[in-house]
Amino acid sequence: MKILKFALCCMCFVSTASAANIRIFYSPTCPHCHHALDFIQNNLIYEYDNLSIVRVNATLQENRQEFIDALKKCGYQSGGVPVIVIGEKCYQGYGESLNDEIRSAVEVDLTNAQKKSANQNREDMKKDRDAFVAKKASRQNAITDRTEKKINNNNNNNIKTFVFSFVILLIAVWGIGKRRK
Repeated sequence: MKILKFALCCMCFVSTASAANIRIFYSPTCPHCHHALDFIQNNLIYEYDNLSIVRVNATLQENRQEFIDALKKCGYQSGGVPVIVIGEKCYQGYGESLNDEIRSAVEVDLTNAQKKSANQNREDMKKDRDAFVAKKASRQNAITDRTEKKINNNNNNNIKTFVFSFVILLIAVWGIGKRRK
């Protein structure tokens, strides 16, 4: 029973260690898409230290199936953009009135400490935006295009699989050792 509890704790740790993710499907000619991207790129990535953004140009043929799959997942009948996917939450279209709702969706899997950090980051940005953004300039790396992210996701999945497998192996070895005594 102790082994099972330990395994569950480890699985929870591995799953909560991953960052929040936003996938935004857009068109380069869509003004609402540009407003959504501006909000995400100029606010959210600085507010949330672990946030990852994947931009997917829905007008490109190589991204078409992924866009169709997202529309199906979200239950949308039209192919309007932007489509913003955050975990299980989906938003089609964009207006500033969605900003707090998008933040709430990002925070679903965050710890209280991460939420507190995001609030502090927002306050620091209000005080001196230029200095704060300069200090956090590396956060621009949190934004990738789909093709780059696909490669990174494969690497991240390999790392997560390795860590998870290693933890399970440790649990098994520990359990076998306990039984022999």
